[in-house]
Parts: sequence; C-alpha cells; structure tokens
Amino acid sequence: MGVRPRASRPGNRRTGGDGAQGSPPREPPSSTRKTTPARRARGGAGQRAPAPRRPARARLTRGRALLLGLAGALAAAAAALVALVVGYGRMRTPDRGRVVELNWPDGLDTDDAAALLAAEGLVESERAMALYLRATGGTEAFVPGPHLLFEGATPRELRQLLTRAEGRPTARITIPEGFSRFDIATRLEKLRIAGRKTFLAATVDGAFLDALGIERGGAVGAESAEGYLFPATYDFPLDSDARDVARRLVAEADRRWSTLAAQGKDGLAALQATLGWGRREVLTLASIVEKEAVVEEERPLIASVFLNRLLDPTFRSRRLQSDPTALYGCVAWPEEAPSCAEWGGKPTPAVVRDPSNRYSTYAHPGLPPGPIANPGAPSIAAVLAPAATKYLYFVAAGGGRHRFSESLDEHNDAVRKRRDATSP
Repeated sequence: MGVRPRASRPGNRRTGGDGAQGSPPREPPSSTRKTTPARRARGGAGQRAPAPRRPARARLTRGRALLLGLAGALAAAAAALVALVVGYGRMRTPDRGRVVELNWPDGLDTDDAAALLAAEGLVESERAMALYLRATGGTEAFVPGPHLLFEGATPRELRQLLTRAEGRPTARITIPEGFSRFDIATRLEKLRIAGRKTFLAATVDGAFLDALGIERGGAVGAESAEGYLFPATYDFPLDSDARDVARRLVAEADRRWSTLAAQGKDGLAALQATLGWGRREVLTLASIVEKEAVVEEERPLIASVFLNRLLDPTFRSRRLQSDPTALYGCVAWPEEAPSCAEWGGKPTPAVVRDPSNRYSTYAHPGLPPGPIANPGAPSIAAVLAPAATKYLYFVAAGGGRHRFSESLDEHNDAVRKRRDATSP
C-alpha cells in the first residue's frame, strides 16, 4: 500500500510564507522606497518630508512660562498701583492751620485739578496728585462750587471733600446762645465745616431766605437769617455745603419755635394784639434780651423793661437804648455809619448814638430792623412771658446782675452808685 504525503501547514518552520517548503522569504526590490502614510496621503513619491514637530510637553512648558511671566508683570503693576493709592493717598502735607475757601470749577480733568491743588499749596507734587486722581477714578465725581479745603489733608481726604463723599470726617460745633451769624461763620471755618464767606453769603441770599420760610415782610424785611440759626450742638461733615448747614440750623429753630409758641400762646396773642408782632419781632426782642442778660432769672425782667418802653404811654420816645443793637450795626453794616470806622469793639457815645447806624436804638425808636443775634429758648420764652413790672430802666450792678428802676431819677442814682463802686 502506498504512503500518503503529509499536508503542510501554513507558516511551518520548514516552509515559506507561501507554503512552499524550503523557499526563502520574498523581499521588495531594492529600488523601491518605503513610503509613510503621510507621504501616501500627499501623493506619494517626490514630496519633501515635514520638519519634526516639538514635543507637546515642551510647547506646554514654554506657554506656561509666558503666562507666569505675564502674571508676574501684572502683579507688580498692581502692587505699584496699590502702593500709589494707599501710600500716597495717606501722605500729609505740613499743617500750618491754613484753610482755603475756593469755588471749584466745573469740568476740570485730573491734570488741571492737580495743578489747582498744587497752586493752592494743598499738595506738594502736582504730578503725583494727577496720577493718584487717575488711579482713583478721575474727577467726574467732583462737586463744582464752593469748597473749604485745608492744609494737612491727605490726597484721599481731599478727594473725599471734593466729591462730598459719605463717611468723610466730621466735626462737632457748639453754637452758644447769643452768637451772631458772623460768630457762627467764624467758628464753622475754624472747625473746617464751611467757609466763612460762603456761609455769610448764603444767609443773606433773598431767594434762599424765601425757600427757608423766613419772614421777609414789614417795612424793612428780613435782611438775613440772623435770629433763625438756633444755638445748639451739631455734627457736620467737613467741607459741608454752607446752605445745608444753614438749613439744618433753621430747621432746628423752626422746631423749637413751634414748641415755644404753643407754650406761650397767650403771650404771643397779646403781643399780636397790642404791637402787631409775629415771630420775627419776637425773635428780634429776644436777641436783645440775649445780649443784655447774664443771669438767667433776669431775662423776664429785662424783657419787661423793653416791652414797657414800647407800651407805656408815659415813655414817649419809644427808644430801647440798648448798646448791643448799635454794636451789631457796626458788625453787619459798618460802611453805613461813619462812627464805625474807628470802632474798637466796645460801645462809645459816638457809636451808640450815630443816626446813620440804623441798628442804633438810641437814635431810632422801636425795634431795630431785625435780630442782632440768635437767641436761645429761655430768651424767647422771656419775651412771650415777661415779668409783670413797671420797670423802664436797668443798669449793671456787678456779678452779671442789674439794678432795675421805674423812674429816671432812680435810674440815675443807680448809675452814680455803680460808678462810685467801680472808680479807683
């Protein structure tokens, strides 16, 4: 029986890849170049191979370094800006107590604003202030109009003042009873609340007085807000609008008057019936009482003297003859009275009797044109409820007290005794 040949397996070690036993593997011709998929995609042979690409990790590292460098530069710039805003913003110029009352122009840019502040001696470096203003928002929020600035303020404080920012520093002012509007204006400026000139100008502005409801009727009409600026203690932001200050003082006066008028309604009705008085006349006499009285319990007595002079038929001159009224004329209207030119602050016969001084109650009968100070509640109450007396005269008796008399002879005797007691 014949032997059947063994079938050969593909890939047998004894055979080639095509199954033929002992045949060597095929190799491509030596003239054929090996092509890559990329080359085949571009059309195969005859095209140049691309340059090798940078590894992805290297590209990421370089990008990260650029970002870190940019972040560092931005951080340095931010730190410099913070140093300018915080550091320079807290620097103070020397404070010699000088205040600067100026009318801030509308529309100044940062350079012009810095130049104006430097020209007024409020900042030492115009360039640094301009940079600071730009870094903190520019000048668009600056409030044009009157401002009271001062030496020693930091750039940050100057910005707060010029923008009238909420939370800026405040000051407390106490206005004593009997202060005139001139006294108030001086104290406001000293405390850096409002400028003296600006406050005085506001308190004589007719339209503003009308807006405040201050009575302007009568033969003369209210010349100012004098008498309506109630003496009390107030807190105000530095560099306040002078009109806002006046509004608050007048509002307090209105509130107090409502209470006092209700409490003294009978006295007010009697004054209206006998003299035709309203609030303004009551305040005028109360201001005279305020300037004359020292001891509180004498206020109703002093009020009775002046009212008796106006109502007693035997006192025909109707002249109140109060020194403080004439002195106020030299404060408020010095250009009108020649005697005020050489006035030194104390009453003299020339000053108190000068007929050209319209506030002289020696030269003119009745009340002066308006209040001469801002009276407190006790003096207003004294006019609404005066003592029941027949006194027509009084003279200082020492210790803040006075001697009161019904007749001129008694008064002259009291004057002689006073002079003998004080003469060397």
